[in-house]
Amino acid sequence: MKRIILSLSCIAMMATSFAQDCSKIFISEYVEGIGNNKAIEIYNPTDAAINMSEYYLQRYSNGSLTASAQNATAEAKTIQLVGTVGPKQTIVYVVDLRNPNGSGQTAPVWSELQAKANHFLNPTYTINNVMYFNGNDALLLAKGNANSPLGTNDVLCDIFGKIGENPENIVKGTLGWSTVAPYNMTSNNPLDKEVTADHSMIRKPGIKKGQTPVPINSILTFNPLLEWDTIPAVLPRLDQFGQPQFNQAGNLIVDGNWSTLGWHACECDPASVGVEALDLDNIKIYPNPTSGNFTISGLENVAKIEVYNSLGQEITTISNNTQSTVSFDLSEKTGIYMVTITNISGRSATQKVIVK
Repeated sequence: MKRIILSLSCIAMMATSFAQDCSKIFISEYVEGIGNNKAIEIYNPTDAAINMSEYYLQRYSNGSLTASAQNATAEAKTIQLVGTVGPKQTIVYVVDLRNPNGSGQTAPVWSELQAKANHFLNPTYTINNVMYFNGNDALLLAKGNANSPLGTNDVLCDIFGKIGENPENIVKGTLGWSTVAPYNMTSNNPLDKEVTADHSMIRKPGIKKGQTPVPINSILTFNPLLEWDTIPAVLPRLDQFGQPQFNQAGNLIVDGNWSTLGWHACECDPASVGVEALDLDNIKIYPNPTSGNFTISGLENVAKIEVYNSLGQEITTISNNTQSTVSFDLSEKTGIYMVTITNISGRSATQKVIVK
């Protein structure tokens, strides 16, 4: 097994375990869905906007202790990020698989997850496959240069999982960290269940900073439920009576369970977890993507709804809203639209809607 060796200067650079809470970005959601549905949400707990091009994401696959730089000749496992994330806001990265004719390793991400993306990464696996992680892959987030990761000037922000551990159990047919110590699917306890594969992992509201162990592979165990909540990758589609729906072949119809993507409740922003917080779990936009007509429900405490096109031009605004459900018609106006919802206390969140 390869061993990772860090210089003293690098160790000193990464000694950030005692950083002040709410001072650096961290991973707020890890989406490892069915098929190629992969996404990472990063949260900015600070009071200033952050340029994500100064940061990189790195994948340690299948228990590896190393991850190749972005300029590797093949299959790089580090990528420089893009975009800007506002204060107390999130940014969502989704793997760039959007060809509807793709199959197997190139099968497209489901359209409802595509709608959640701020940016798409890694269209070609053999060039860079950071976003092709599975539930047994660790991820590292740092500020620095992706072409020379873990350099002396880099700042470690967060790690998901345990670098150097592959929580895979071939006998049980499982792949991912689990619920019973040592949390790597080696326990014989029947209550031991994998939770990082085919699930989304959501950082608990009380977590105010990322994991920054020194050295990076020094944590003893990764208990996925210590700092994270877990939700299944899909949910059954229900009819108006709350009953599961089935297709003509008798198979259960499911939808991606991604309503939590694009916002994060954190105690770094008390308004996001208090009584004034937007209850985004109950606010639904459907169908999305749409042919033009879509509905927003769960608007009991929402005062204002704004719809903008991709150029930032206002399409329509509803002020002083008093309805729990509102419908819109954008027929014959294909494109990407942003819907901003503001509650009675002035808290707002934005969701993308795709009109085909």
